[in-house]
Amino acid sequence: MSGGVDSAVAAARAVDAGHDVTGVHLALSRAGGTLRTGSRGCCTIEDAMDARRAADRLGIPFYVWDFSERFRDDVIDDFVAEYTAGRTPNPCMRCNEHIKFAAVLEKALELGFDAVCTGHYAIVRDGADGLELHRASDAAKDQSYVLGVLTADQLAHTLFPLGETPSKALVRAEAAARGLTVAQKPDSHDICFIPDGDTRGWLAERVGAEPGQIVDRSGAVVGTHEGAHAFTVGQRRGLQLGVPAPDGRPRFVLEVRPVSNTVVVGPKEALAIAEIAGARWSWAGAAPVEREFVCDVQIRAHADPVPAVARVSSDALTVTPDAPLDGVAPGQTAVLYDGTRVLGQFTIDTTVSAVPLTV
Repeated sequence: MSGGVDSAVAAARAVDAGHDVTGVHLALSRAGGTLRTGSRGCCTIEDAMDARRAADRLGIPFYVWDFSERFRDDVIDDFVAEYTAGRTPNPCMRCNEHIKFAAVLEKALELGFDAVCTGHYAIVRDGADGLELHRASDAAKDQSYVLGVLTADQLAHTLFPLGETPSKALVRAEAAARGLTVAQKPDSHDICFIPDGDTRGWLAERVGAEPGQIVDRSGAVVGTHEGAHAFTVGQRRGLQLGVPAPDGRPRFVLEVRPVSNTVVVGPKEALAIAEIAGARWSWAGAAPVEREFVCDVQIRAHADPVPAVARVSSDALTVTPDAPLDGVAPGQTAVLYDGTRVLGQFTIDTTVSAVPLTV
C-alpha cells in the first residue's frame, strides 16, 4: 500500500473478494523525515500515514517493511551507474523487477502469503500456454509497460484488481464511497527518490560534474557542457551551443560518450532508429515458440506501440520496427506486445540509426 488511492482500492477489492489481506507499506529511503510535495515523491512518511489510515478503514493488519538497503543497491545505485555509463535507465522497471515483485514477493511467500496484490493497471489472464500479462482496460492508465519485467512465476503470485476498471475516475469515486481519505490524493510522478525533479542536480552531487565538449556529427566542437551525465538522447533543452547549425535548425542530443565526456548533437532526423538490440531479456509468461516473430514494440511507458519483427539469437534479442523509432537511448527498456498481451522485455544495449551519421 503506497499511500495512494489505487493501492487502497486494490486492497479493498481484495478484501471484498474474500482474501485474507495484510497491508504492507515499503520504506525505501533511510531519510525518515522525507515529506511529500504535491504529486512529487512517494514512499514518504506522509504516504505511510495515508496507507495506515486506509488499512485501518478496511480493518486489515498493516506493516511497514524496510527495503531501503536493497532499493539503494538495486535501483538507486543502478540508476547512477547507468547514467555514468552514458545510458538512460528506467528506475521504475528496476523497482518492479527487484523490489515489488521480487524482494516483496519472496518475503510474502516465506511468511505464508499466496500473492502480492497491487494497484497497478494491468490484467493477468489465463492463456493457452499459461498465465499472460495484458494491457489494462483504461488505455490512459495502462501500466503494463513497467510490468513487462514480470516472469511467469511472478505472474502466478500477483493480483491486479484495478486492471479491468474503465477509468481512474471510477476508482476515485469508489474510494470516496468507501470513506477512504486518499480518494482525491494526487498521483505521484517523476522519480520517487528525486522528489524535487532535479535529476541533473541530484546526479551532480553523486558523480560530480566535469566540464566537457559538445560536438556535431563531424566532430567539430559546437559548445560545452558541465557534465555529460546530465544529458540523454533526444534532449534539446539545456544545450550550451556557441556555434549554430549551418541550416539554423535546432539540434538534439544524439549520443553521450562518458569515456571522453563528450556529447554529440545533430538534427532531429538523425534520432530515427532502424534497429535496437539487447542481451538482457525476459518473457512475461510462455516464451515465443519461433526465433523470429512479428510483434509490437514500445520503448516508453506512454509511447505508441510500433509494428516490428523480433529475432532471438543466443546472445541478443534484436527488434526491427516497420517505421523508425524516435530518440531511443541505450539503457531504455523495450517491451514487446502481441495485441494487448505483453510478450516480454529487454534493456536496449545498441541502436542502429536510420540515418547514417556521415559528414
